[in-house]
Amino acid sequence: MSIVDANYRFIAAAQEANARIAQRQQAIAIYVTIVLSLIAAMVALSRPGTDHSDSSMPWLLLGFPLASLCLVFLNFKSEAALANIRRFLSELEQLGQAHERLPSFNTDARWVETANRARRYHDFASAALTAGAHAIGIAVAVKTNPGNPLVITLGTVTAIAGTLLTAALLLVPRWRYQPPTEMTRITSS
Repeated sequence: MSIVDANYRFIAAAQEANARIAQRQQAIAIYVTIVLSLIAAMVALSRPGTDHSDSSMPWLLLGFPLASLCLVFLNFKSEAALANIRRFLSELEQLGQAHERLPSFNTDARWVETANRARRYHDFASAALTAGAHAIGIAVAVKTNPGNPLVITLGTVTAIAGTLLTAALLLVPRWRYQPPTEMTRITSS
């Protein structure tokens, strides 16, 4: 049986981290596609000459919270996976006390904090997209169905859900990877 050394394990884990980051970016692209599709469907269903009394268009408003909820779940999943991978990388960086001789991206708090601050912009972008998508969806529904009680009800539900989901996206950093403290390293050795 062959034992794979730490370098190969590190390379594999770093590639996995890059794949997870790419997946997180793809989640935003999928979200934007879904939202634009919902808006296009709402506009198409509200064309002049369409019977608005039997329109299914207001029900499309519920697609916005559903799409946003999926984005929240995908962001949390990505963050949890990245935190786990970075913990593993940090352990590899500490083998043989290498972190004391070499720069260690996942062990040194300076590098980790800088990376986490930079990744915060992904959370801001996700939150802004979510808030904007909900607002646009509600605006299209209200503009094309003024005074419709179903639109008012579903618009209110969408607005509340949008606010909660936007806040959830801003909480993602709570699950970010943090480097081990000196005490953690001593007790785990």
